[in-house]
Amino acid sequence: MSSMAIASPLSIVNLHKWFGDNHILRGVDLDVSRSECVVLIGASGSGQSTLLKTVNLLERVDDGQIFFDEEDITAPGIKADAVRARIGVVFQHYNLFPHMNVMENVALASRKVKKVSKAEAQNRALELLDRIGLADKAHAYPDRLSGGQQQRVAIVRAIATRPELLLLDEITSALDPQLVGEVLDLVKELKGDTTILMATHEMGFAKQVADRVAFLHQGEVIEVGSPEQVLEAPIRQETQAFLSRVN
Repeated sequence: MSSMAIASPLSIVNLHKWFGDNHILRGVDLDVSRSECVVLIGASGSGQSTLLKTVNLLERVDDGQIFFDEEDITAPGIKADAVRARIGVVFQHYNLFPHMNVMENVALASRKVKKVSKAEAQNRALELLDRIGLADKAHAYPDRLSGGQQQRVAIVRAIATRPELLLLDEITSALDPQLVGEVLDLVKELKGDTTILMATHEMGFAKQVADRVAFLHQGEVIEVGSPEQVLEAPIRQETQAFLSRVN
């Protein structure tokens, strides 16, 4: 095993993914350190969502490796469900179960994945809902919440099982601008508690939450650095061109 795999809880090595003739990921290399928040930026179609799905084993890798705490999770015979049980995921559409109230949504993974008792799972859910100011919504159904509230519930549902890694995919893209701040505050609060890899098109969001920013261009990570370096003084011409378009 390479020393790269040992250095970080998440290490992505020369990752390739094709969809038919479409070469989406073209040799992605990226390390994420423990308790670090790395933010993926790039034009639509650059591979950010596909990369997150390969890490969660929702998409099969065609070439390359992903090491999660030194284990090659892309190796044949790996038990995907066991890996996913250690990873929290939030997508851009909240995916809350409409027939369950807020507390039931948050408690579900703890009961099903971690096999904790109903009482313990509900106590954990209430503790998290209280932390994000939504304890009074515990018995409300998702359709009674604003978009920002639903997304915050989706995030605390993902962290209820105390995952070692949190994957966030465009979690603010379906929100009105005034609701983005609510979600931003929660992600900032989570920083340091867990290792986070997230994709966003919101450069302001990236600047506030990232320890490092990774720019994906045509399926490759071509520039990685601090938010100040990548977003304010990018080295690569491709990064400069992308930022001039989005800004």
